[in-house]
Amino acid sequence: MPRPETPPVAADVIIELVDRPGRPIVLIERRFPPPGWALPGGFVELGETVEAAAVREAREETGLAVELTGLLGVYSDPARDPRGHTIGIVYVGRARGEPAAGDDAQNVAVVDPARLPPLAFDHGRILADYLAGARR
Repeated sequence: MPRPETPPVAADVIIELVDRPGRPIVLIERRFPPPGWALPGGFVELGETVEAAAVREAREETGLAVELTGLLGVYSDPARDPRGHTIGIVYVGRARGEPAAGDDAQNVAVVDPARLPPLAFDHGRILADYLAGARR
């Protein structure tokens, strides 16, 4: 039986900077379309766990060593990514230090999660879920 065709899986991280007052979070400004501010993250590679992908993507895009503290949720609306149906698995993590843009990020920002810029994808909904009760 042939393998089913399934949507790609992405791993994203809400990075709390625990060495700053109020534990602000880190956003990246995307270097490639679709444009906008987003959570650090990206696609899971073959042979990689989703958790490892989340930590790897966070380091590549922000330069931060992130420790995952929990799973926020799985986001699977077929319309969540304008490039096509993608399943997003979103973690909460913590880090210390100064983020620096790298890889697919052209810029980084440290923000109060209650005061967000317009966000790409469904990341506004994800951060609303985070603020509604998942913030640790």
